[in-house]
Amino acid sequence: MTYSVAVSGASGYAGGEILRLLASHPDVEIRTVTAHSNAGQKLSEHQPHLRSLAHLTLQDTTPEVLSGHDIVFLALPHGQSGQYTDALGDVPLVIDAGADHRLTSQSAWDSFYGGAFHEPWAYGVPELLVGGGSGGSVKQREHLRGATRIAAPGCNASTVSLSLAPGVAAGVIDPSDIVTVLAVGPSGAGKSLKPHLLGSEILGSANPYAVGGTHRHIPEIRQALAAASGPSTGSGTVDPDGIRISFTPVIVPMARGILATSTAPIAPGATDAQIRDAWQAAYGDETFVQLLPEGSVPRTADVLGANTALIGLAIDRAANRVVVVTAVDNLVKGTAGAAIQSMNLALGLTETTALSINGVAP
Repeated sequence: MTYSVAVSGASGYAGGEILRLLASHPDVEIRTVTAHSNAGQKLSEHQPHLRSLAHLTLQDTTPEVLSGHDIVFLALPHGQSGQYTDALGDVPLVIDAGADHRLTSQSAWDSFYGGAFHEPWAYGVPELLVGGGSGGSVKQREHLRGATRIAAPGCNASTVSLSLAPGVAAGVIDPSDIVTVLAVGPSGAGKSLKPHLLGSEILGSANPYAVGGTHRHIPEIRQALAAASGPSTGSGTVDPDGIRISFTPVIVPMARGILATSTAPIAPGATDAQIRDAWQAAYGDETFVQLLPEGSVPRTADVLGANTALIGLAIDRAANRVVVVTAVDNLVKGTAGAAIQSMNLALGLTETTALSINGVAP
């Protein structure tokens, strides 16, 4: 069966990356692409690298245009997806790459986003541990199989959550004192013109932003890590108040990529072997999330264009902290790749279809 697909926000970075990956997917037909201010223009004017899709023209983003497809991807800024999702009841599978359906807590949404709160959807990070303790752990992919509504993750949020969930689930780190600093490429901020993201502003400079606990991905991380430590329901029902995180992103002059360095105290009594075993047990059989050999740490260059998250783990006994360094391509594993991986699971297709573990070098 071939599934018909519509992609909204197709002139942006996330929408363009979704299209790039879908273009090589054998089970889908990209039938419709939409935009707002760029509607009426050829897709090739905004995504000239997508030569196989150069025949497509951007249409208006309306429920009428998006309806009637088997799958709709929404690659819109936060707060804009909900107005469409309510009107797409006839679409069998809708995947939102924005934030509108990620959070389970309305109070968290009100505090970090504001505006209308929409129901949470299945969270699109298949490898994420959900459920721990005496109930055991499962992976989020079990909640994506057969899903009809999926919320693709925030790129920073999924990177940090994948970094730390094994330690939280196994009880070998203390999640009440997490510190994470991320070097991020400006493509994560979208394609709209922003003066502080001009080349002349970021080249040769590192620029912290959303400092002091204000970044919108913080409640998403707390929700994911709380779910990893609680019952295996995948619902994030465990109170996230016990997850305390100092989160500082820094824009650096690379178009793509996230390098997240996250640390947390070692839980009393946890041995070095138990700590490393927690991450090995979580990701030893995964295709797209890989724990590097002891003593190795990843580079963002190693994941460019790939749907992989590479993790380096170090144990700093002098500081009594676990250090996790994770590299992802924010547009692939951080957004579009996670969305398509989740789509494959929802449709019962091979999970790795159209997704590569190989990056591009140099």
